[in-house]
Amino acid sequence: MTRLAQTAGLNDIQREILATVRDFVDKEIIPVATQLEHRDEYPTDIVEGLKELGLFGLMIPEEYGGLGESLLTYALCVEEIARGWMSVSGIINTHFIVAYMLKQHGTQEQKDTFLPRMALGEVRGAFSMSEPALGSDVSAISSKGVKDGDDYLLNGQKMWLTNGGTSTLVAVLARSDEGHPEGTAPHKSMTTFLVEKEPGFGEVRPGLTIPGKIDKMGYKGVDTTELIMDDLRIPANRVLGGTTGRGFYQMMDGVEVGRVNVAARGCGVAQRAFELGVSYAQQRQTFGKPIAQHQAIQFKLAEMATKVEAAHAMMVNAARKKDSGERNDLEAGMAKYLASEYCKEVVEDAFRIHGGYGFSKEYEIERLYREAPMLLIGEGTAEIQKMIIGRRLLEEYRLQG
Repeated sequence: MTRLAQTAGLNDIQREILATVRDFVDKEIIPVATQLEHRDEYPTDIVEGLKELGLFGLMIPEEYGGLGESLLTYALCVEEIARGWMSVSGIINTHFIVAYMLKQHGTQEQKDTFLPRMALGEVRGAFSMSEPALGSDVSAISSKGVKDGDDYLLNGQKMWLTNGGTSTLVAVLARSDEGHPEGTAPHKSMTTFLVEKEPGFGEVRPGLTIPGKIDKMGYKGVDTTELIMDDLRIPANRVLGGTTGRGFYQMMDGVEVGRVNVAARGCGVAQRAFELGVSYAQQRQTFGKPIAQHQAIQFKLAEMATKVEAAHAMMVNAARKKDSGERNDLEAGMAKYLASEYCKEVVEDAFRIHGGYGFSKEYEIERLYREAPMLLIGEGTAEIQKMIIGRRLLEEYRLQG
């Protein structure tokens, strides 16, 4: 284990899980990540390895065949995986948001149907809120589910769907005006629908089309897609929790888990960038000595390491707060904001340490430099996090009288 980003208070099982994951990352992910990323190739063998390790069931309760571990354990595993290749952590992130939402909000029938197969990785989850025209304004969602007998007909276009092609279960947020008269606040007329589908692209079930992968600057390998619904028929028993109008709250609960995940990814990528920077600084020589012996580089390494430590501490705090059952939107927002910003800065510093070689695709830092910006946007931009943080602080520090 590295000296940086250690976590106090872990039990023996947590330490054993993390050691196993780190070993897997070092042996199975890091050696092939850059090659797969450059080809934009889905990491099938890596995902199968994660299934064998039981990671798809990490947070799913034991009664459903999972390991029943905490969000903290999951976040620390994500940190390790992102250190190897951030795209792999994205594959399991949306899976766990959906599993968490089912565990917290699903009917007993929904839990019994999906969670055991999700624990085995046989059912892969994806999470769909965003649309082409709304960005971070969730209240502007236009996709709609209309009651039609015992079913709902869903119409609309969703965007930025991670695991869009490989998933077989998608949690889709859409409007459902049934039982919610006109004038109802937007967030009270939204419903989460559990959409089952076949993996792949094109028409994956009647009324549901997954176009090809979106070509991205980074975050390659994992499939990011649109989702198009055209009179997609969904039975009423696939409304998450069995009641309409609760989708916004269910999704926001899942997003808090997602923000801890993004913070953990930022920590993992920053750790890897520091490892690459500190290693290269001891090998590269200028003016007759390794550049690590120049004060300017030592200062840079000191700043990078401090940012890695600070981001890790905030991520751990946010995960533990959620595990305690307390509201953690403030802590999750702070952790996501800080970790993603620090990740970008640490990666750029490592890039600078590499000099001209950092610009070469032969060096791993080039891949990290393209991956880090996604964290500034995923699960809410920095501006959205600041809004959440600011509002919560005003709630906590409201003047009396």
